[in-house]
Amino acid sequence: MIQSILILLMAVAVELHVGDKAPDFKAEATDGSHISLSQYLGKQNVVLYFYPEDMTHGCTIEACKFRDDYPKFIAANTVVLGVSLDDRKKHEEFTKKDSLNFPLLVDSDTTICKAYGVPIDVSWPRRWTFLIGKDGKIMKIYHKVDPRTHSAELLTDIAAHNGQH
Repeated sequence: MIQSILILLMAVAVELHVGDKAPDFKAEATDGSHISLSQYLGKQNVVLYFYPEDMTHGCTIEACKFRDDYPKFIAANTVVLGVSLDDRKKHEEFTKKDSLNFPLLVDSDTTICKAYGVPIDVSWPRRWTFLIGKDGKIMKIYHKVDPRTHSAELLTDIAAHNGQH
């Protein structure tokens, strides 16, 4: 019985790799609009970053680094989308409190986390990021993220990728 459950869990788990087509999604954003990955295809790279919870220490540091660096992401033809299980109201509070200048997406039913294989510890997604190219393919996956340096790390990787293409 236990072995059957483990096999089932392993079969259900998604494991994405660099070069894979990124799963499309549609989610409610901070401002009430709905954002999908497909709206950026052929236009911009996407930083899709998953974080545990709005207004917690590490999540605030990471979001503020993205906020401060956002003009550099725009210059690199890249959008930043944050994803957590928090509801829109909490996203709005976080955005207002810290003057965030990019959308946070509501994933309260864990649909996006599941599509990307992001583990959920207790009731929070792990801090993972997917860098997705304009072609909709995953350019890089980050499983070990330091909130203090992650934005700069992404900008370096985007510049390297843009220099190769």
